Amino acid sequence: MNDYLKQLSTMIGIPGWVLTAFLIILAALLLEMLYRIFVGHLARLAEKSAHLWDDAVVYAGRRPVSLLIWWQGLVMAARVIAPHTEAIAFSADLLNALQQLGLVVAATWFAFRLVTGFENAFVAEKRKRDQSVDITTVSVLGRIVRIAVIMTGALTILSILEIPISGFLAAGGVGGIAVGLAARDLLANFFGGFMVFMDRPFSVGDWVRSPDQNIEGTVEKIGWRMTTIRKFDKRPMYVPNATFTTITVENPSRMTHRRISEHIGIRYDDFAVVRPVVDAIREMILGHEELDTSQTTMVHFDVYNASSLDIMIYCFTKTTVWTEYHRVREDVLLKIGEIIEAHGAEIAFPTRTLKIDSAPQPTEAGS
Repeated sequence: MNDYLKQLSTMIGIPGWVLTAFLIILAALLLEMLYRIFVGHLARLAEKSAHLWDDAVVYAGRRPVSLLIWWQGLVMAARVIAPHTEAIAFSADLLNALQQLGLVVAATWFAFRLVTGFENAFVAEKRKRDQSVDITTVSVLGRIVRIAVIMTGALTILSILEIPISGFLAAGGVGGIAVGLAARDLLANFFGGFMVFMDRPFSVGDWVRSPDQNIEGTVEKIGWRMTTIRKFDKRPMYVPNATFTTITVENPSRMTHRRISEHIGIRYDDFAVVRPVVDAIREMILGHEELDTSQTTMVHFDVYNASSLDIMIYCFTKTTVWTEYHRVREDVLLKIGEIIEAHGAEIAFPTRTLKIDSAPQPTEAGS
């Protein structure tokens, strides 16, 4: 082979080491082209597969392996050139370090993309099977693993470059204090997001509100720094995560029932039918198919009000869907009105009765 290269270099009039370096780069180019064809065929096979995990592996390896082929090809070509130049860029120690760096960078990139691919595949697999999935949990776990991958790769690179990790960590500690003082709000938001993930008071898609601040809407995204909430008028609200550590958050999406609590008054003139009206309403409530009578259910004459005899109705619907709840509530209120009307009574409205005493008649003089 060497004799053939010598003859070829003599024929074309260029040094053998230049020709060898050129052929190595050409081989890397051809190998990378063959790899692209192979990966394309592999991707088509993965698409036909019933599982999504193989798609994640193909996605993860596509670019890092291409990078590795070119990187190693260039390093090998540089090794051929090194004996013929005194440039420091071609020193043996540097080339050895570059070769190792290429492997570490490609492996770190592959692992990073693999985590992303697995994350997307997991969510897609759950949705494909019509199973519920907590997007927030999956996203946060994916971020944590990706950060761990990057940190591992960075520490390995420092080791290859023979940079003392202890000194780096010490410098990082001093720098971390300075950064921490300058970015307290950013860190507070970061840890606020972490606590939201750990405590899980809400997830993406939940309806949340806070009695402490004007916050109410549907959670669209939980990020490291802020949470995006879509208000019911469709305007987006961006809430810093640190806010959730100091306010009370309600999550109506996790309610088990919706409550109907009403006071309905009838006239004082209808006092004679108060008891039968209350009994009829109670019977209707207990027999209603869309009310959960296993929960607290009360129908009682409650108070003598200023212009009405008030009946308290307290019960819970089985549905928690907002639109369905209002349909059930409407049905209950209309039936209560029909019961009151059927007993000859009327729903009271604010009235005032004035009683005027007649003035005393004057007496005649001398009588």
